[in-house]
Amino acid sequence: MADRVSGTEGYAEEADDLFVRYESHPAQDLHRAVLHLMPKPPARVLDIGAGTGRDGAWLAGLGHQVVAVEPTDTLRLRAMALHPSPAITWIDDSLPELAVLRARAESFDLVMLTAVFMHLDADQRAQAMPNIASRITAGGRLIMRLRHGPVPPGRRMFEVADDEIIALAGLQNMTLVFNEHAISRDARNQAAGVTWTTLGFVKAP
Repeated sequence: MADRVSGTEGYAEEADDLFVRYESHPAQDLHRAVLHLMPKPPARVLDIGAGTGRDGAWLAGLGHQVVAVEPTDTLRLRAMALHPSPAITWIDDSLPELAVLRARAESFDLVMLTAVFMHLDADQRAQAMPNIASRITAGGRLIMRLRHGPVPPGRRMFEVADDEIIALAGLQNMTLVFNEHAISRDARNQAAGVTWTTLGFVKAP
């Protein structure tokens, strides 16, 4: 799959910088507010838009079996080398279709989308949510982090409202259980005025 999947613009070109920046923020700190939503290991976890593999490696280290989806070859191949683990399965796939993942017919106790959904336009977001929800087990969780603020040069991003995501999730029998707004932990993003929304959902049994 080509690096030019819609929404991945700029990531291959900035891979060196992104690996330094992303890997400098420990996953357990980034996701501390939603630790209570995560299943006890061992569980099946899907990390969509896995990037540098930071979160997948952390989840695997906790004892989970992780499927990491990353469409940008430059990131995925480097992440596999940086975070080798038999507990992580890497897949070249992308939203909104998740065609490769759907063909595998797997389900997961937890699905994570960190800094991903704001790369999709409104039509793509509406198409993506059913494909995401169909991969979540009954009673499973979805944790999503959305970026707000100026768009970096060369990137494709959209401002996404909480209410839109909550409504899309509700159509898939997922209930909001967590909603938090916070400033960015990254110094460069702080200076630019970037903020984040973290949303947590539970799928109906």
